[in-house]
Amino acid sequence: MSTTTSSRTRAKQSRPGYRCTECGWTTSKWVGRCGECQEWGTVTDEGPASAGPRTVATSPGRAPARPISEIDVASAQAAPTQVPELDRVLGGGLVPGAVVLLAGEPGVGKSTLLLDVAAAYARGADGRDARTVLYVTGEESAGQVRLRAERVGALAPTLLLAAETDLGTVLGHIEANEPDLLVVDSVQTIASAEVDGAPGGVSQVREVAAALIAVAKSRQVPVLLVGHVTKDGTVAGPRTLEHLVDVVCQFEGDRHSRLRMVRAVKNRYGPTDEVGCFELSEAGIVGLSDPSGLFLSHLGAGVPGTCVTVTLEGRRPLALELQSLVAPSPLANPRRTTSGVESSRLAMILAVLHRHAGLRLADQDVYVSTIGGARVTEPAADLATSLAIVSARTGEPLPTGTVALGEVGLAGDIRPVTGLDRRVGEAARLGFVRAVVPAGSSVKAPAGMQLLEARHLAEAVELAGVGVRSADRRGERPPAS
Repeated sequence: MSTTTSSRTRAKQSRPGYRCTECGWTTSKWVGRCGECQEWGTVTDEGPASAGPRTVATSPGRAPARPISEIDVASAQAAPTQVPELDRVLGGGLVPGAVVLLAGEPGVGKSTLLLDVAAAYARGADGRDARTVLYVTGEESAGQVRLRAERVGALAPTLLLAAETDLGTVLGHIEANEPDLLVVDSVQTIASAEVDGAPGGVSQVREVAAALIAVAKSRQVPVLLVGHVTKDGTVAGPRTLEHLVDVVCQFEGDRHSRLRMVRAVKNRYGPTDEVGCFELSEAGIVGLSDPSGLFLSHLGAGVPGTCVTVTLEGRRPLALELQSLVAPSPLANPRRTTSGVESSRLAMILAVLHRHAGLRLADQDVYVSTIGGARVTEPAADLATSLAIVSARTGEPLPTGTVALGEVGLAGDIRPVTGLDRRVGEAARLGFVRAVVPAGSSVKAPAGMQLLEARHLAEAVELAGVGVRSADRRGERPPAS
């Protein structure tokens, strides 16, 4: 009886296992299609299953457990990267031994940003305290990186460059140069000769990440990793990569816009609601301490169909301008076109304007857009969108220096929004003098600013000075301006 049981146990332990090379999904039987990511032909044999745990207890040696109050935190203080916008996202800078993963779409500027960071970190503060930085590139040749560094002004005497794709060689460079910062571009292009699979596969990415993390922790060297993304925007490779690293940052931006944003998705050393803003130009990537200028036009006052609002990117208030155009439609189904604004949100706002503000747009084409390629995803811009549409329909511009903040409900009510004090403060700093806000917000008006509180959308329209004309209330078309 016992002999039969042990034989079955050994057979079960030696049963081969199969793993998907794309997502890491495992199964005991071979299948042609992965049950997790639904890819064909990615399930391969990974050999017999392990016979059980093989790790045994060892002596802690020179690192015994100590009371947490006796741990020295001086060595874990963040060091600024000399790029303030990135330091804002990281929580003050790079912590020794921290591993940061920066992911983004191709061409968004990941390599350019990290090359600039590497040069600034190598120079130190005001050219003092120069540090050794090792930049490993697996995607470009050394000459290509050198040309880009010259173009963006990222040349530094202590910035070392190595074009390598072998993990063992990369570890050898680290041993030989003992850098104060390691940059790897990218983790999906580095491969280990000791592990089967192509570069970028699950097993290779896991091995490369584990080796670099071990080096970072043992040497107390911060490591910056560039990561590729899939077509749906997630980090390519196994999901464990995001769990292993300390910080995961997303580098976002529209290729038709100059604005680039870095936001932390995971951060063990700081907040995850901070956003760093950069401008992509021919001279490289420049940090923007005040990016509101990218989202505001300078056409002057008296332009119908425009309204300014203030959105929150994390904890950072950003002023942006919404523009609208309303024109008679020759079509049976008028157009509803948006750029930077959710089309479903626009449809809801148009329905509320029709029902609760008397604005008839059934025979009108409506276009709504943002300035500078910004995207509006929060409902705090509903009121500004509504006022821009009303202004475009009536031909009456909003008074100079007016900003609108508030969410529009289906009943036509104006609802409060989060961080209203920061939004109003940012508007006042930019020179706005009037703000249409939800009633009962209990926000103190900054010096030189007047707060106009509205409970209903129709009331907000009247307070903003773009009231619907009586002809339009009767269903007649206003005269063309």
